[in-house]
Amino acid sequence: MDDIGIIAVGGYNEMGRNMTALHVGKDIVIFDMGLRLDQVQIHEDVEVERMHSLDLIKLGAIPDDTVLKGVDGTVRAIVCTHGHLDHIGAISKLAHRYRAPIIATPYTIGLIKQLIKAERKFNAENELVPMNAGETKEISSNLSIEFIRVQHSTIDCVFIALHTPRGALLYANDFKMDRTPTLGEPPDIQRLKQLGKEGVFLMITESTNAGITGKTPSERIAKDMLHDVLVGTEETESGIIVTTFSSHIARINAIVEIAKKMDRIPVLMGRSMDKYVKLAKRMGYIKFPDNLKVYGTRKTVDKAFARIASEGKEKYLPIVTGHQGEPGAVLERISMDGTDYRIETGDKVIFSANVIPTPSTRANRYALETKLRMRGARIYDGVHVSGHACREDHWELLRIINPEHVIPAHGNLVMHSSYVEMAEDTGYVLGDTVHLLRNGEELILG
Repeated sequence: MDDIGIIAVGGYNEMGRNMTALHVGKDIVIFDMGLRLDQVQIHEDVEVERMHSLDLIKLGAIPDDTVLKGVDGTVRAIVCTHGHLDHIGAISKLAHRYRAPIIATPYTIGLIKQLIKAERKFNAENELVPMNAGETKEISSNLSIEFIRVQHSTIDCVFIALHTPRGALLYANDFKMDRTPTLGEPPDIQRLKQLGKEGVFLMITESTNAGITGKTPSERIAKDMLHDVLVGTEETESGIIVTTFSSHIARINAIVEIAKKMDRIPVLMGRSMDKYVKLAKRMGYIKFPDNLKVYGTRKTVDKAFARIASEGKEKYLPIVTGHQGEPGAVLERISMDGTDYRIETGDKVIFSANVIPTPSTRANRYALETKLRMRGARIYDGVHVSGHACREDHWELLRIINPEHVIPAHGNLVMHSSYVEMAEDTGYVLGDTVHLLRNGEELILG
């Protein structure tokens, strides 16, 4: 029976640019093809359309897939877990090198189409195949892939089970064990338990929050926190701005619902808001009230701010990009008095997002908060719950799946080490059944 090779292409030394290749005999399957956002100094408003892939590889912004040149075999499919840029952002730069279909859930495919359309350097003509959670598709005579529904901080997320003659391989990147989500269905725990009983040869899983004790709270908790902060601050007629991830459709949906209770008109602002939210609305994942407006371009955003300033801040609830302090994002421009919406003493800025733990984003966010405070803003920080599993969620998944081998991915060495310690608590042995990989390395499991 064929050995299984795991090639860590990207995302094993850092958070971001996730890409893993598995080869079973002569068949190769690529999981995810992401961008490393902090390397291009941006988080969700990324303009890398005009950059060449080799320059981006040199920058450390996309995976160095040249390591696959020496692998004997044919890429049968590029399969993606969800629509975050650190998992799909390099597709427009790299996918054209492989004559293979791109398979993902419908919302993720919608985002991939947008990326390919915006691309200026390369022309990815790969077939785009939408597939729903719960479905299985054959990709070669030996291999089939199955999508298993999970929850994360965007919609339409899945684990990928690759069914091989050696048994199932589970690619479990990014998730949280959220049994009470505010949008979509809870994770398909029943199918995961069944898969565990059938036998899983290998699980590759994210390790982002593996070092954080406890369990990640449900998205319902974030909705309650937002309600508490927003409705609880209405006694003053001040301006209120909320900033969150544009791709976090459930969170935005919650903020829009709360705006109605506050009798404020919700206004979504920023290029990526336009991209993620409009697609979700068009595809029927969310319904928004008739008074909701989305402004994507700088010109339309500035016009909207001029109108809000003249009609009165207290009538509106702007929901804006820029929670990481990204240069040029809407909130950063407000903090520099770059729009007609001026922060005055007592105006509130609500961060419904944690700082992404990289030095550059921490620095940007610190600078942003400082500028806002200098203008008199009251800052409400941490009105957020993570989309990533914490230690006890990882323990739970590991016990459900009970794989023969496990590899932590999507994280730096500190995160991987935390995962390894947790896995050792459940009986795994480093170098024998739990494995550490670095970018560019290949592990063969016989």
